[in-house]
Amino acid sequence: MIALLLALGSSLAYGCADFLGGLGARKAHVLRVVMVAAPASLAVELLLWPALGASFSPAALGWGAASGVASAAAFALLYKTLAIGPMNVLSPVTALVSAVLPVTVGLLQGEHLGMAGLLGLPLALVAVVLVSAGHGTGSSRPSRTALLLALGAGAAIALQLIFLHQAPSDSGVAPLIIGRAVASVVTLTAAGLLYRRLGPEKPAYALSATAGVLDSLANLLFLLAARSGDLTVVAVITALYPAGTVLLARSVLAERIHKGQVVGLGAAAVAVSLLALT
Repeated sequence: MIALLLALGSSLAYGCADFLGGLGARKAHVLRVVMVAAPASLAVELLLWPALGASFSPAALGWGAASGVASAAAFALLYKTLAIGPMNVLSPVTALVSAVLPVTVGLLQGEHLGMAGLLGLPLALVAVVLVSAGHGTGSSRPSRTALLLALGAGAAIALQLIFLHQAPSDSGVAPLIIGRAVASVVTLTAAGLLYRRLGPEKPAYALSATAGVLDSLANLLFLLAARSGDLTVVAVITALYPAGTVLLARSVLAERIHKGQVVGLGAAAVAVSLLALT
């Protein structure tokens, strides 16, 4: 139950971070947003170091660095995917892959689910697709390139979670610190190389920094959830993060929630209840 609650918190934090990051990216190039969000996220994890401890063993360094590279790749692939579109087709593909791969790894590592879990897991995967899909999912077909990018983005997100899960359980926040440091270096280097293409617009500093803080919190909650529960359950609950984004968009921007998304939110609630019984 503790792992489930932590995973729900991680999902909510990821959804809020995506929402705020998306708002920030409306005012400036997305890399400018990352140039603010990434240092803010790293600062939070450094502040957590004294409270939660960190053991920088070779395994923690390796898995943390791997998660950082995967995080940077996920960021680049995801935004390239959504830029090509159509978003309402490619976003569910990315979300589904990011859920299925960690679930598969967990099952291959010997994790087992009870009857409630066997019902809740596929229902949660369906909810991921429904919640992340917008109106008119079948209105247009994506290109082969866009589909490959969507699959790559989902795989990169999944690998980030898997690598964090593989880090030693006694390493504290070391994998998060190393991962965020590596991801920051990669994204800031990319921003430097593409500086002339970023445009003159300045990012919304408060929104961007808050998005970074929430992303750091989401990573921490996922790590704690994965250490106290099964990756199979934790990963699929975390992948419900589009629900938080959808609800915030409805509350703050008055965006319409489509019928399929309402069904997805209901399916998510039922799935979480079933997984809580596992």
